[in-house]
Amino acid sequence: MTDNIPLQPVRQKKRMDSRPRAGCGEWLRCCGGGEPRPRTVWLGHPEKRDQRYPRNVINNQKYNFFTFLPGVLFNQFKYFFNLYFLLLACSQFVPEMRLGALYTYWVPLGFVLAVTIIREAVEEIRCYMRDKEVNSQVYSRLTAREINMRDWDFTELTVQQGIQTGTVKVKSSSIQVGDLIIVEKNQRVPADMIFLRTSEKNGSCFLRTDQLDGETDWKLRLPVACTQRLPTAADLLQIRSYVYAEEPNIDIHNFVGTFTREDSDPPISESLSIENALWAGTVTASGTVVGVVLYTGRELRSVMNTSNPRSKIGLFDLEVNCLTKILFGALVVVSLVMVALQHFAGRWYLQIIRFLLLFSNIIPISLRVNLDMGKIVYSWVIRRDSKIPGTVVRSSTIPEQLGRISYLLTDKTGTLTQNEMVFKRLHLGTVAYGLDSMDEVQSHIFSIYTQPQDPPAQKGSAPTTKVRRTMSSRVHEAVKAIALCHNVTPVYESNGVTDQAEAEKQYEDSCRVYQASSPDEVALVQWTESVGLTLVGRDQSSMQLRTPGDQILNFTILQLFPFTYESKRMGIIVRDESTGEITFYMKGADVVMAGIVQYNDWLEEECGNMAREGLRVLVVAKKSLAEEQYQDFEARYVQAKLSVHDRSLKVATVIESLEMEMELLCLTGVEDQLQADVRPTLETLRNAGIKVWMLTGDKLETATCTAKNAHLVTRNQDIHIFRLVTNRGEAHLELNAFRRKHDCALVISGDSLEVCLKYYEYEFMELACQCPAVVCCRCAPTQKARIVRLLQERTGRLTCAVGDGGNDVSMIQESDCGVGVEGKEGKQASLAADFSVTQFRHLGRLLMVHGRNSYKRSAALSQFVIHRSLCISAMQAVFSSVFYFASVPLYQGFLIIGYSTIYTMFPVFSLVLDKDVKSEVAMLYPELYKDLLKGRPLSYKTFLIWVLISIYQGSTIMYGALLLFESEFVHIVAISFTSLILTELLMVALTIQTWHWLMTVAELLSLACYIASLVFLHEFIDVYFIATLSFLWKVSVITLVSCLPLYVLKYLRRRFSPPSYSKLTS
Repeated sequence: MTDNIPLQPVRQKKRMDSRPRAGCGEWLRCCGGGEPRPRTVWLGHPEKRDQRYPRNVINNQKYNFFTFLPGVLFNQFKYFFNLYFLLLACSQFVPEMRLGALYTYWVPLGFVLAVTIIREAVEEIRCYMRDKEVNSQVYSRLTAREINMRDWDFTELTVQQGIQTGTVKVKSSSIQVGDLIIVEKNQRVPADMIFLRTSEKNGSCFLRTDQLDGETDWKLRLPVACTQRLPTAADLLQIRSYVYAEEPNIDIHNFVGTFTREDSDPPISESLSIENALWAGTVTASGTVVGVVLYTGRELRSVMNTSNPRSKIGLFDLEVNCLTKILFGALVVVSLVMVALQHFAGRWYLQIIRFLLLFSNIIPISLRVNLDMGKIVYSWVIRRDSKIPGTVVRSSTIPEQLGRISYLLTDKTGTLTQNEMVFKRLHLGTVAYGLDSMDEVQSHIFSIYTQPQDPPAQKGSAPTTKVRRTMSSRVHEAVKAIALCHNVTPVYESNGVTDQAEAEKQYEDSCRVYQASSPDEVALVQWTESVGLTLVGRDQSSMQLRTPGDQILNFTILQLFPFTYESKRMGIIVRDESTGEITFYMKGADVVMAGIVQYNDWLEEECGNMAREGLRVLVVAKKSLAEEQYQDFEARYVQAKLSVHDRSLKVATVIESLEMEMELLCLTGVEDQLQADVRPTLETLRNAGIKVWMLTGDKLETATCTAKNAHLVTRNQDIHIFRLVTNRGEAHLELNAFRRKHDCALVISGDSLEVCLKYYEYEFMELACQCPAVVCCRCAPTQKARIVRLLQERTGRLTCAVGDGGNDVSMIQESDCGVGVEGKEGKQASLAADFSVTQFRHLGRLLMVHGRNSYKRSAALSQFVIHRSLCISAMQAVFSSVFYFASVPLYQGFLIIGYSTIYTMFPVFSLVLDKDVKSEVAMLYPELYKDLLKGRPLSYKTFLIWVLISIYQGSTIMYGALLLFESEFVHIVAISFTSLILTELLMVALTIQTWHWLMTVAELLSLACYIASLVFLHEFIDVYFIATLSFLWKVSVITLVSCLPLYVLKYLRRRFSPPSYSKLTS
């Protein structure tokens, strides 16, 4: 049969690919213009394709070689102020508008652009190198050629039916749809594939998916049964088979397809699901696997799920932009006033443009660069802080946001709690076993498996023995159900004494590690091991348990129904090999299991009691199945799984036919421990004026218990539990009842929240924002993001979202400042966040110390850069006014460039090292943080004060120079410019609150640079005049008059109206 398959040599295929394409439809599909369609993929024959597929190239770059420079320049000049400075610089090419040397305007602009271009280029090169590394990874591809083909050096050869099969090495970027790719252990899966074969004896493999979905637990994947049964991997090329797959989509948790082998009699068809899929970006954790490529390039699930999160612009940056707009307005007004005082004589419109150029320093071109460099310094300081190790800054553009957070929204599991489960309670309805009575459970299990059949009971002892055996059998059934109903796999690793193969053969306890998709499941299986029933082996079709008497119990896994967030339950059908009994076990949340188990009068009450203790509750049940009953179910189940349309619905319907009148066995309760120092951290945040909301998917009782336990709700606060509402009337009544409460925490479920937001969004948010704490339970990820968005819209305050799982990503990206906690649920939240911490308690220092310092430092830096520009502009205004409103520049050439660079740049930028209090004091008194929420460090008031200071100092220096100069104009330049430099250095010293040795170096270095450069500035300054005593006393007097009043005012203010932090430092 295989002789009839047309096999094209690789070289011929390349020529075929290089032919011009016939129609524009093909070209559109190739370039992404066509709609994605379902596909039929023939195994090992990429040339037999029904449509064109994208190349398997990963490209995360924003630009290419040709678009880099235009793209970067466009992104810079689309902002008004950068475009404004470009137009100013270009105007100097017009002779009538030129005010001085071209480099006066082009050098500052060029410097700003160079910094940006270099930064973008470094990021692009890093991105290119990462992409190149991924695209160049080498894989083995199964190939088939006619025997007379000698073009390839095959590393592995098999000859069957005139066809030569082997493997060739290919780069990841050369892989095509239909290729059969071999992926070794610990190798990245290069494309989306269907799992065909594995080298593992148990016929399955594990995947590490943390780079795809953020979950650290391994996932079990199963090969197609038909291909796994083939003798060798080379046989995959000898069969005529294909995979029919759904169109590419973004859903990484589901897949629908079918595998068909045509050359068997009758043809074999198997349904394919997520269990058979290997998505690109995952890593094989066990064995060597062979797969057929389904999707490549931009159609990969990982690529389609990569969305660019919204670009966050900090509130501080928006405020600075607002101030620069005010400065632009001032620039226009000053220019118009100057021309008006000339009575609009002559070509006044040209004079307006000249004055706009002359006073362009009012808007500081270096402001953006200074602030961006400051952010880089803050990010570096955060990363280097030894008291919060492992903290990563992923978004260096918004560190100031950390200093102004009003609402903190946090997840519960893994964020406030450790996500380390400890088994605490087994409840059988009439009796409950806690940690202190687990030895009783152990004795029951021991008695079942180690004691022989009881002899006939003696007179008078029968009732006791019967009760004892009944209780033992009930405990045994419950423990056996917990030991069987899960998705845990024991993995054996070498421990230095015993190698892996020997450990697996002997079921060595010291070498065994449990792998599962949930820490709850591992906790349950570890508990069954502690009471005597140990899970020692598992593959895709069987499971082995070891009893206290070292007997191995073998079970065949007939069906497995994994846990999903929609179903909230998981089930398994097993056959006991020793008795042949078929049993359906199920466990799940009480809300769904209550309708599945037989009627009882204790389930709801005991679930509530355990939840109030902060335990995560699971209900365990079973149902015995007759052989005929199971065969009927299996036939319907297989038929439903082969459906291509509405498969999940049809499968769920078939499974639900079994989920009726199940026998309730027990309840299990596991506890999630609080993380270290959660209570003091929450108290610190509360004292800092930050309101904390807890958004969790857990049930109401568990969430309430954790809120109390973590002191999110203080002991003297009442709790209002918002009852379940389903319509507008009920919501209205409940909101009125809540309105009458004062200073109480709110606990509300996701369903009730949805109803309230639908009908009374404004009223609910108004009431909720007044609460000291809010707990939202049973919250979906989309609801979490919506709550964040509503808080931003209704309050106008900054929000910070903290989470550790993939379900927190939407909330983290929606918030003004997202913090990810690296935890048991993986790194997905951490990678999506702006800041990443290893523990929740690090959040206190991140906000109280680094957030506070970043905001205060940027506020001081921005206002000082504006002051520096306004000072020289005020001097220019005085100079022009004195000389009959002439549009003549006071300083030209290198003086104007050097002023904002080498002469003052280092001292001004050193303000990013300033701090008002030590970090220990900031942590001890979180009330200091509360002052920042009002935005006082950068406000219209402080801006106006700095404007007045700039006008006073600029005017004083200019008028002083005009009064004291003797004969030549060049003396005015020398006196005024030197006084200006000294004034700026003294003002930096006045602004600094805590001196750092680098600040002193910056001050002295700038002064030395100015003195040294005077030798080269003879074109602008009289070198012989500055060496005279007359020059020195005039400069000293002017500088003293410009700075001394400000020093006196600062002393008086600190003496009679000290700021809050000064009381703590004195």
